[in-house]
Amino acid sequence: MLTREQRRSKIKTVVRVASGNFLEMYDFMVFGYFSAAIGRAYFPANSEFASLMLSMTTFAVGFMVRPLGAIFLGAYIDHIGRRKGLLVTLALMSIGTLTIALVPGYETIGLFAPILVVLGRLCQGFSAGVELGGVSVYLSEIATPGHKGFYVSWQSGSQQVAVAFAGVIGFALSHVLSPMDLQVWGWRIPLIIGCLIIPFIYMIRRTLQETEEFSARKHHPTPSEIYASMLVHWRILVTGVAMVLMTTVSFYTITAYTPTFGREVLKLSQSDSLLVTLCVGLSNLFWLPVMGSLSDRLGRIPLLTTFSILAILTAYPAMAWLIGAPSFNRLLAVELWLSFIYASYNGAMVVYLTEIVPVAVRTAGFSLAYSLATTIGGSTPVIVTYLIHSTGNRAMPGAWLSLAAAIALGGIFASRFTVQAPAPARSA
Repeated sequence: MLTREQRRSKIKTVVRVASGNFLEMYDFMVFGYFSAAIGRAYFPANSEFASLMLSMTTFAVGFMVRPLGAIFLGAYIDHIGRRKGLLVTLALMSIGTLTIALVPGYETIGLFAPILVVLGRLCQGFSAGVELGGVSVYLSEIATPGHKGFYVSWQSGSQQVAVAFAGVIGFALSHVLSPMDLQVWGWRIPLIIGCLIIPFIYMIRRTLQETEEFSARKHHPTPSEIYASMLVHWRILVTGVAMVLMTTVSFYTITAYTPTFGREVLKLSQSDSLLVTLCVGLSNLFWLPVMGSLSDRLGRIPLLTTFSILAILTAYPAMAWLIGAPSFNRLLAVELWLSFIYASYNGAMVVYLTEIVPVAVRTAGFSLAYSLATTIGGSTPVIVTYLIHSTGNRAMPGAWLSLAAAIALGGIFASRFTVQAPAPARSA
């Protein structure tokens, strides 16, 4: 049993580790929430659809370079250490955030505006490619016996705080500013707030200590050894990509895409859509540690299987019910249901992935699998925007989520043959 002082120390460490993850997701959410306004500022086009698609594509570009960040920065962290790597990712992420927040619009500097914004997104994506993996691995290595699922769930938990925080700011701005002011310049305020948070996060993260598990290893593989090992274990990585896909598709469906979906597709007010997103963030924050802890007791596979099947069976019918008579209450009900499925699945999935990836390449392998899945799942806003436009079916987000869940279920099944699934550690 931990003493009160030890528990307090663990809590402080979890907060310091997860803080950068908070900033990463906050910036991504703000971009998703205000994608229409950002599109008009940087990507003027002949139609609202074209402008929105360009903005959504820029949002997706950040995910395209994540695998590169996972490969290069992940190998760096596995070789040099968890603490130093997390400081590097924070620095790169900060550069991207400052760029997007401060670049003038297209009307002021012309083509330089979209070019600089895309470069900022690329910088954010490169650092984000390993940020999530670095945080997850760090938390798994400091977890007490029998509570690894609970500890690792706070990686995703910090993201939900960011979702809720961004939702609160967006909701407040939608009431304080006129719709015109919000579209013209108000969307920059949340980005500037993110810039002001950076020095604080750097100060608390730089006090981190290296994990005992990493320090105790006699040999830390070189990047070339790490790359060779990942090639040897490619089946595990492919399995991981399949399992992560449901997490990324469901997460970006219920968070980054919700304000756009509610406003542009369902024709609800901006404040209603942002309020729903805020509720989703709070729901995720509640369920993630609960289900992470439950996976410590029941095992990872039962939860993964149950909630991937629930997503397959219910995602499209829920969306069809919503578009049948769009309203705030229906949008809230559907998003909270999908939130429950996402958080319950993810609470078991992230820790399971840290357990099945070989120890020597844990950060790089985890980050690569997660990033490859995120290049698809993170592109959900642009994918479903296109699907709705081309088919005329506004329930397509549900079909897209069901497909991702089916692929994840295949990955879960395959993991029982490609790796030795670890049994959950039980506390005394």
